[in-house]
Amino acid sequence: MRDTQTILDMMEAAGQQRAARRRFIRMCGGAAAIAGSLSVLSGCDDDDDDDVTPTPTATATPTPTPTATSSSAVSDVDVLNFALNLEYLEGAYYYQAAFGSTIPAASLTGTGQQGTVIGGAQVNFTDTVVREFAREIAVDELAHINFLRQTLGTVAVAQPAINIAGDATGAFTAAARAAGVIRSDEVFNPYANDENFLIGAYLLTDVGVSAYRGSARLITNKVFLEASAGILATECYHDAAIRSTLYAKGLAPSDLRAKTVKISDTRDLLDGPNENDQGIIDADGNANIVPTDAGGLVLGRTAQQVLNVVYNNRASVVGGGFFPQGVNGTIRQSAAN
Repeated sequence: MRDTQTILDMMEAAGQQRAARRRFIRMCGGAAAIAGSLSVLSGCDDDDDDDVTPTPTATATPTPTPTATSSSAVSDVDVLNFALNLEYLEGAYYYQAAFGSTIPAASLTGTGQQGTVIGGAQVNFTDTVVREFAREIAVDELAHINFLRQTLGTVAVAQPAINIAGDATGAFTAAARAAGVIRSDEVFNPYANDENFLIGAYLLTDVGVSAYRGSARLITNKVFLEASAGILATECYHDAAIRSTLYAKGLAPSDLRAKTVKISDTRDLLDGPNENDQGIIDADGNANIVPTDAGGLVLGRTAQQVLNVVYNNRASVVGGGFFPQGVNGTIRQSAAN
């Protein structure tokens, strides 16, 4: 166990380093977007009605009161349930985009307050390649949900309220405005076309990969660890397909590559002082499909940092953004950054 922990500590230390190529982007291309987004993000709080969708009708027992989420207080069940919340979010987005429908109701029940999915629509794909892997990812996400639910059994959490709307009230619009991808008076609809769908996918799946990497050190049960590792590998395949396609589409119809850099820089603002997140190009405009550090390792986030990103808030809160009423389970409070 000591050797294993030492390796994990080394990986985590390496994961905090920033490749030099990203510093140039921070000082130049992303600077304007960051300056604009800081005023939005720093003003967010848990009671901001502009960022929180109205509370859906509860259909199950209330979510447990938030508890401490240090590594010493978190169980393997807590970690997998946290992952299940993220899978509910990704599943909801991809299923709506690919098929225009919600996840089957039988896959959404569990402990905590069950919520509804706000928004979502089928994308009228014009690129058959994007359409086909959107469908494949949607099927994989449903499989992840069912696998985690089966692994957790009766302690699996229910799907919380999720906001994936493509209008002015949607979490996608709030995130895109904060990143400077659109103006403060514009709306970002991820279901409008292939390119918007890919940006929406980048907003979610990129974060999912970092969540699974970051949770590895918290899992002690080998069965649970294997389950987490298997899903991480699948999410990496998904993310690589998304990042590769965004890079291939390049400048048409808009500069998709630069947009990913803006989103990356804003996620860095949300999750703390370290500069780890990376867009799909480096400072010289070269491809950066696999976002690794100097040690060749992908970014790992703590659960609290992940919540900062999906809640779209730098403060310590228990809901907002894509999860307007928070996630279900004991890990549900973001960090104060």
